[in-house]
Amino acid sequence: MWSNNSAAPFLLTGFLGSEAIHHWISIPFFMIYFFILLGNGTLFFLIWNDSSLHEPMYYFLAMLAGTDLGMTLTTMPTVLGVLLLDQREISQGACFTQSYFIHTLAIVESGVLLAMAYDRFIAIRTPLRYNSILTNSRVMKVGLGVLMRGFMSIVPPIMPLYWFPYCRSHVLSHAFCLHQDVMKLACADITFNRVYPVILVALTFFLDALIILFSYILILKTVMGIASREERAKALNTCVSHISSVLVFYITVIGLTFIHRFGKHAPHVVHITMSYVYFLFPPFMNPIIYSMKTKQIQRGFIRLFSLHNRA
Repeated sequence: MWSNNSAAPFLLTGFLGSEAIHHWISIPFFMIYFFILLGNGTLFFLIWNDSSLHEPMYYFLAMLAGTDLGMTLTTMPTVLGVLLLDQREISQGACFTQSYFIHTLAIVESGVLLAMAYDRFIAIRTPLRYNSILTNSRVMKVGLGVLMRGFMSIVPPIMPLYWFPYCRSHVLSHAFCLHQDVMKLACADITFNRVYPVILVALTFFLDALIILFSYILILKTVMGIASREERAKALNTCVSHISSVLVFYITVIGLTFIHRFGKHAPHVVHITMSYVYFLFPPFMNPIIYSMKTKQIQRGFIRLFSLHNRA
């Protein structure tokens, strides 16, 4: 479909060639979205209400749950709209706004995982100074810094989308708006929009991952210096949940990047599926990881449900 109307709405795309079974495909998507909202919402509520979880580690976990909720609520309306209602049209303003929040929250999530690595680093390297270093005000400043970096860094590539003319096809390749998808439809010089995200990814995702890796090398060095084997195991066990969340997030990021860069000949369904894995897998897995691996969270859930049953 080609359009000369630059202000015409964009058309979202579900699973090409499978439109007849979109309503069946929507069932697992609806269930995944439900469990993401339930898991992260419960985790957020638990940390907010349980005073025993009012510690830096859990504040950062609440930020992670909040970010995952934000990402889910940003993509869910258009994805389910396409699959359930065949509602494919999206206005340009709504599309650019959705794109802004999707990319912003991805950078925020990377920043939160970095902040959580800093928390584990302080807890293991200087345990006696942990509470004096990670005060509530410092945790708030770190959280604010992570949010500001995410929300400010995405403004430069998104703003030009509002004044680009769109005289090519208005059909997008996903059921949500991505910057790289929208910019290709513009009839304008998009050099900046091509170059800036590459630099941004290098300075956020890649740099965050490197710092996290370096922090764990230092953590491992410290742990290996602990005489007691039980103490070593206990120290490492406090990092298992975070390491799992980091692997889940960055493996999906790397997978999606490789598909976009080197999978030009891969079937369209592979690109689409990988993009959904990127948006749904980390938010789905994070509450499970922390519920299974963190005893304080498990106890918090037991307290929450026992109070509910008493009520």
